[in-house]
Amino acid sequence: MLDHIQVDVQDFEACKSFYKEALRPLGYDIVYEVQGWVGFGVGANIDFCLYGSEQTIPGIHVAFRADSQAMVRAFYEAALKAGGKDNGPPGIREHYHPNYYGAFVIDPEGHNIEAVCHNPG
Repeated sequence: MLDHIQVDVQDFEACKSFYKEALRPLGYDIVYEVQGWVGFGVGANIDFCLYGSEQTIPGIHVAFRADSQAMVRAFYEAALKAGGKDNGPPGIREHYHPNYYGAFVIDPEGHNIEAVCHNPG
Protein backbone atom coordinates (compact mmCIF):
# COMPACT_ATOMS: atom_id res chain seq x y z
CA MET A 1 0.00 0.00 0.00
CA LEU A 2 1.37 3.38 -0.94
CA ASP A 3 1.42 6.21 1.56
CA HIS A 4 2.04 9.11 -0.84
CA ILE A 5 3.52 10.08 -4.19
CA GLN A 6 5.76 13.10 -4.73
CA VAL A 7 6.28 14.72 -8.11
CA ASP A 8 9.11 17.20 -8.58
CA VAL A 9 8.12 20.26 -10.65
CA GLN A 10 9.99 23.29 -11.92
CA ASP A 11 7.07 25.76 -11.93
CA PHE A 12 5.82 25.10 -8.44
CA GLU A 13 3.16 27.83 -8.29
CA ALA A 14 1.64 26.94 -11.67
CA CYS A 15 1.49 23.25 -10.77
CA LYS A 16 0.09 23.93 -7.29
CA SER A 17 -2.69 26.02 -8.85
CA PHE A 18 -3.35 23.38 -11.53
CA TYR A 19 -3.63 20.47 -9.08
CA LYS A 20 -5.72 22.46 -6.59
CA GLU A 21 -8.37 22.96 -9.28
CA ALA A 22 -8.00 19.64 -11.12
CA LEU A 23 -8.21 17.48 -7.99
CA ARG A 24 -11.01 19.39 -6.27
CA PRO A 25 -13.76 17.31 -8.01
CA LEU A 26 -12.12 14.18 -6.59
CA GLY A 27 -12.35 15.54 -3.04
CA TYR A 28 -8.70 16.61 -2.76
CA ASP A 29 -7.49 19.83 -1.19
CA ILE A 30 -4.22 21.19 0.13
CA VAL A 31 -3.60 19.49 3.48
CA TYR A 32 -0.14 20.85 4.29
CA GLU A 33 2.24 23.35 2.75
CA VAL A 34 5.72 24.64 3.47
CA GLN A 35 7.87 26.70 1.16
CA GLY A 36 8.43 24.75 -2.05
CA TRP A 37 6.39 21.71 -1.00
CA VAL A 38 2.66 21.06 -0.91
CA GLY A 39 0.68 17.98 0.10
CA PHE A 40 -2.79 17.20 -1.25
CA GLY A 41 -5.23 14.77 0.25
CA VAL A 42 -8.79 13.87 1.09
CA GLY A 43 -9.37 14.73 4.72
CA ALA A 44 -6.18 14.97 6.78
CA ASN A 45 -4.15 12.32 4.91
CA ILE A 46 -1.57 13.48 2.38
CA ASP A 47 -1.60 11.24 -0.70
CA PHE A 48 -0.02 13.40 -3.42
CA CYS A 49 2.79 15.94 -3.09
CA LEU A 50 4.51 18.52 -5.26
CA TYR A 51 8.06 19.64 -4.65
CA GLY A 52 9.64 22.62 -6.38
CA SER A 53 12.90 21.47 -7.91
CA GLU A 54 15.28 22.40 -10.70
CA GLN A 55 15.67 18.73 -11.57
CA THR A 56 12.48 17.05 -12.73
CA ILE A 57 11.67 13.86 -14.56
CA PRO A 58 8.93 14.47 -17.13
CA GLY A 59 6.70 11.68 -18.23
CA ILE A 60 5.37 10.46 -14.88
CA HIS A 61 1.88 8.92 -14.94
CA VAL A 62 -0.35 9.31 -11.87
CA ALA A 63 -3.90 7.92 -11.72
CA PHE A 64 -6.34 9.16 -9.08
CA ARG A 65 -9.26 6.91 -8.11
CA ALA A 66 -12.74 8.39 -8.54
CA ASP A 67 -15.93 7.01 -7.02
CA SER A 68 -18.07 7.72 -10.09
CA GLN A 69 -17.90 8.42 -13.78
CA ALA A 70 -19.31 11.89 -13.02
CA MET A 71 -16.26 12.58 -10.84
CA VAL A 72 -13.97 11.54 -13.71
CA ARG A 73 -15.76 13.95 -16.04
CA ALA A 74 -15.61 16.74 -13.45
CA PHE A 75 -11.87 16.13 -12.98
CA TYR A 76 -11.29 16.29 -16.73
CA GLU A 77 -13.22 19.55 -17.15
CA ALA A 78 -11.54 21.14 -14.11
CA ALA A 79 -8.08 20.06 -15.27
CA LEU A 80 -8.61 21.51 -18.76
CA LYS A 81 -9.96 24.74 -17.28
CA ALA A 82 -6.92 24.92 -14.99
CA GLY A 83 -4.56 24.74 -17.99
CA GLY A 84 -4.14 21.02 -18.56
CA LYS A 85 -4.00 19.58 -22.07
CA ASP A 86 -6.26 16.81 -23.29
CA ASN A 87 -4.61 13.40 -23.42
CA GLY A 88 -7.78 11.30 -23.66
CA PRO A 89 -11.33 12.42 -22.89
CA PRO A 90 -13.56 10.60 -20.38
CA GLY A 91 -14.67 7.20 -21.56
CA ILE A 92 -14.53 3.45 -21.19
CA ARG A 93 -11.11 1.88 -21.80
CA GLU A 94 -12.13 -1.75 -22.41
CA HIS A 95 -8.55 -2.77 -23.17
CA TYR A 96 -7.91 -2.41 -19.40
CA HIS A 97 -11.22 -3.96 -18.29
CA PRO A 98 -14.94 -3.53 -19.17
CA ASN A 99 -15.67 -1.01 -16.37
CA TYR A 100 -12.48 1.08 -16.67
CA TYR A 101 -13.74 4.66 -17.11
CA GLY A 102 -10.88 7.13 -17.29
CA ALA A 103 -9.81 10.56 -18.48
CA PHE A 104 -6.28 11.80 -19.10
CA VAL A 105 -4.70 15.25 -19.09
CA ILE A 106 -1.16 16.56 -19.37
CA ASP A 107 -0.22 18.83 -16.47
CA PRO A 108 1.84 22.04 -16.83
CA GLU A 109 5.10 20.07 -16.52
CA GLY A 110 4.21 17.37 -19.06
CA HIS A 111 3.06 14.61 -16.69
CA ASN A 112 0.17 12.35 -17.68
CA ILE A 113 -2.52 12.67 -15.01
CA GLU A 114 -5.58 10.45 -14.94
CA ALA A 115 -8.80 10.04 -13.01
CA VAL A 116 -10.30 6.56 -13.14
CA CYS A 117 -13.48 4.91 -11.93
CA HIS A 118 -13.66 1.10 -11.83
CA ASN A 119 -17.34 0.94 -10.89
CA PRO A 120 -19.87 -0.13 -13.53
CA GLY A 121 -22.17 2.59 -14.94
